[in-house]
Amino acid sequence: MPPAIPIATYRLQLTADFDFDAAAAVVPYLAALSVTHLYASPFMKAAEGSTHGYDIVDHTKLNPELGGEAGFERLSAALKQNDIGLILDFVPNHVGVHFAANPWWLDVLEWGPASPHAVSFDIDWDQLPYRARGGVLLPILGTSYGQALESGDIELRYDPGEGSFSAWYFEHRLPIAPERYSEVLRMIVQEAAAEDSAAGKRLLALASRFRGLRHPNRHEAPAFKAELRAIEGGASIIDRGLSAYRAGPDRAAPTLSLHHLLERQHYRLGHWRLASSDINYRRFFDVNTLAGLRVEDAGTFDAIHTLVKRLISEDRLQGLRLDHIDGLRDPAQYFQRLRRLVRDAQGAHPRPFYTVIEKILGEDERLPKFSGVHGTTGYEWMNVMTQVLIDGKGLGALDEVWRQLSNQSPKLEPVLREAKRRVLETLLASEFTVLSRLLARIASGHYSTRDYSADSLRQALELYVLHFPVYRTYLASSGPTAHDRALISETLEKARADWFAADEGLFDFLRDTLTMDLIKPGRAAHSASRVRRLALKVQQFTGPLMAKSLEDTAFYRYHRLLALNEVGGDPSAKALPLPAFHAMMLTRAREWPHGMTASATHDTKRGEDARMRILALAEIPGEWTSAVARWKLLNAPHLVTEGDMRAPSATFEYMLYQTLLGAWQPDDGVFVERIQAYALKAAREGKQETSWLNPNPAYEASLKTFIDRILDRSQSSEFLDSLQTLARRVALLGALNSLSQLTLKATLPGVPDFYQGTEFWDFSLVDPDNRRPVDFAARARALDEVEQPDWQQLTKDWPSGHVKLAWTRRLLKLRTELADLFTDGDYAPLEVTGTHHDHFIAYARRQGRKAAIIVVPRYLAAFTDKGRAWPLATSIDATLNVKGYAVEGFADADATELRLSDLLKNFPVAVVKAGYHGAIKPARKRQLA
Repeated sequence: MPPAIPIATYRLQLTADFDFDAAAAVVPYLAALSVTHLYASPFMKAAEGSTHGYDIVDHTKLNPELGGEAGFERLSAALKQNDIGLILDFVPNHVGVHFAANPWWLDVLEWGPASPHAVSFDIDWDQLPYRARGGVLLPILGTSYGQALESGDIELRYDPGEGSFSAWYFEHRLPIAPERYSEVLRMIVQEAAAEDSAAGKRLLALASRFRGLRHPNRHEAPAFKAELRAIEGGASIIDRGLSAYRAGPDRAAPTLSLHHLLERQHYRLGHWRLASSDINYRRFFDVNTLAGLRVEDAGTFDAIHTLVKRLISEDRLQGLRLDHIDGLRDPAQYFQRLRRLVRDAQGAHPRPFYTVIEKILGEDERLPKFSGVHGTTGYEWMNVMTQVLIDGKGLGALDEVWRQLSNQSPKLEPVLREAKRRVLETLLASEFTVLSRLLARIASGHYSTRDYSADSLRQALELYVLHFPVYRTYLASSGPTAHDRALISETLEKARADWFAADEGLFDFLRDTLTMDLIKPGRAAHSASRVRRLALKVQQFTGPLMAKSLEDTAFYRYHRLLALNEVGGDPSAKALPLPAFHAMMLTRAREWPHGMTASATHDTKRGEDARMRILALAEIPGEWTSAVARWKLLNAPHLVTEGDMRAPSATFEYMLYQTLLGAWQPDDGVFVERIQAYALKAAREGKQETSWLNPNPAYEASLKTFIDRILDRSQSSEFLDSLQTLARRVALLGALNSLSQLTLKATLPGVPDFYQGTEFWDFSLVDPDNRRPVDFAARARALDEVEQPDWQQLTKDWPSGHVKLAWTRRLLKLRTELADLFTDGDYAPLEVTGTHHDHFIAYARRQGRKAAIIVVPRYLAAFTDKGRAWPLATSIDATLNVKGYAVEGFADADATELRLSDLLKNFPVAVVKAGYHGAIKPARKRQLA
């Protein structure tokens, strides 16, 4: 049986090409690596052809494209045979819609607010303008509605197997409301000239009898459809008569008939660009095909957790990674319900259940203590490791380079503010419009506040979200915590400072609404339901706004040092002082010892080893600056200029050079194409010269041309020679940084998480590049070869990546041997003295009399001739204070000091067992759910 708290997790991305059986085949390799839990991407039924699984269309079924129940059973058997647990990446916040696969969404389109599933979706039914009845906007058309209609791209069809009508737009199914079937059948029979036939008469009789087929007569619909499909000859008449609705060129009457029919549905079709301004269902960020779920509804919660509950009860699921918890209306309520569900599923044999959450924490933001949650998926610790390994002395020089190149301050705040404005005006304008209209409606609901104009309220709310510093607050229906109240007030004060019109209590009203003080007893009688809805929806909005503005916009505009442009990080961050790092780890060991520690995920902007290469530029800022200056001159002839356009822009060119050094693998066969694909995505995400909403074909083509030219040896041999020379040095420094990062991840408080394939060097770029197939057979063979590692030979052959694989297994085997120590042990900083003391991070993990001593180097340019040679331990002048420890492998067990030149003589990082004979703290009880 796997341990309750994982020793190590391993993330697998499941797809139709890497299904349950493929995952089962990898399980023995994971066991040999000493992984204790397989951490799987979502495996509920997703949209057909999904490459990631987050577009779930049915939470109650296993994905048939992955092998369905039979395939999952084989995976479960393989996991059980190897004592490996299973953690599922579960998606409670949204489902995939559009197309024809989600039964809940199709039912909502058919029945509107009367659908039993309407409560599961966050739809503002009355928001559509110029429409007598409510509806949901479907921005699925590739052209204008009129053009799609007149060209015949929208087609009314009859399904004889169901007895139902639907409009179809290519692969999108749009059910016709049954209340319109009567008129449809009459027009079809008339068009087919079948009024006098037996089947035609039966169709007309049926149409007359069910003329009022609408809520609350919904229960009659199955009988109606059954009778319709049972009419002999009816399908033939319907097939002929559908021409009455067959829109197309030179078919004015049928086009108008189809239009009138569509206008009477519970939805309105529109061009996909309308999503940025008119959409009225909550989405996952700005993804039209993913609709937010109201999981706060108890029925919805129970329904989407049916399969999870069954797998827990069968002991085939030992943990959950919960996706995007900031999208939930009330996360605290959700986790309480989830804990009860786990308890009920386990019945009379309760077992610890591991739960982590995807949560981006801002600087100095503390994770709320949610019921049953062990911690986050580790984005914050990934960035902490980067910041403690970076050479702060070199960051100052890079600040100046960026200042000169971009002609702006190295401060991130102005860049983020401008990015937020762009996102508010485009991608999330619809969601913001819903909020501002609701705020105006609240104000107009009482005479004391009705003079606040809708425009002023919108501007004030906009300033609030622009200044909001983190992803969200965590208000519940009962109101805010003291921390959230203070955060709202501080943000509003910053917003008020940017306000130049008359205030007259406007911001006080906004504060009272956002904190729900407006509906306290004794206050003016505003609508309590609307105030709660606004306050809770605003915190569902600020998360996507921050994510789209920071991670998906500012990260692609601010290029001081790309190693810091990582999910959960701050591109303008400074190096983390060692005392601050130790303080963080002491706090983590005390408060969140079981959360994940990640160095790469499916969401990261670049591979963990590409990031460590780029990190090394701060160690050689002079060489980097000189190289860039030379490259700009060499590549100036390859720039594409046309009028005011320069492709790439100067700042984008600087970003490209960092990207090339981080990902440099010119012999991988598709390197040029990978860089071009990354550049296109980066340019569109940055939303400056081009964007996803409004692509600039000329700029994008010119960007591709520039990359073609500079990576073509026949045109750019001098540049490529120079790049290759620096790349070799950066690769060595990056490899050493990577071994340090790996050691930190595996030995700090927390559970180390490994993203698929990263046991070898990982130089991938942002998705989809980081989801390419992994050669597990090669890794399994290499693992066999390093069963008894020859560290000297492995370091000589470091470019192969086998040294990283061998060190990964060494660390995980040690974690297995000392499982309690690394799971629940203390963290103790150790002192390093000597000339090079600042180049080492040293600490002990200990429990009782057992201990492990860890020494991690940083700033290794000083020991490698700036990346030209593998480090020689003999050049290190530093001593480790090990008073109170008996270090295994050293002759003098009572020594109080160890020379790091001795400790690191065989390998650049050290993790050694030790005995501890200092003061022992009482054992801490495991924090298990």
